[in-house]
Amino acid sequence: MKKHLKIITLLTLTTFILSSCASLSNQGSSSFDDSDSPYVEEDNKPAVKKKPKTTAAPVVVKEEKVKVVDEPEAEVFKYYVIIGSFKVLDNAQTYKTQLRSEGFMPVILENENGLYRVSVSAYNTEMPARDKIGGIREKFEKYNDVWLLIRKQ
Repeated sequence: MKKHLKIITLLTLTTFILSSCASLSNQGSSSFDDSDSPYVEEDNKPAVKKKPKTTAAPVVVKEEKVKVVDEPEAEVFKYYVIIGSFKVLDNAQTYKTQLRSEGFMPVILENENGLYRVSVSAYNTEMPARDKIGGIREKFEKYNDVWLLIRKQ
């Protein structure tokens, strides 16, 4: 009799466990949703919209013969970061003044066709010039058309 009672108890317990598990199917293992959970913190902060990452525009590269106009004693470099181009020297000089107020140290170059290029950095190796272009584009959205001039010999 005791043996039958143990078997009946075991069967009853097994049936109860199986039926409990079946009732949880497709509902997960919790009887409450996450909003009631003491382990889920409510986030009342406003959503911050992130700027979508855009592919950076390729760097325009031009090779020209140039000479420094406004500082004849200036060192000659191979790579120049160009932020503006003008047909009239006075316009280039006005732009240079504006750029100085923004923290740049511009120099005016003249190419073989008489165009005035306003450079904000100069290097003898290419990668630092490209890095500077990237930094300017990142910091100053209005100067996203900055480009690289390679001085011809």
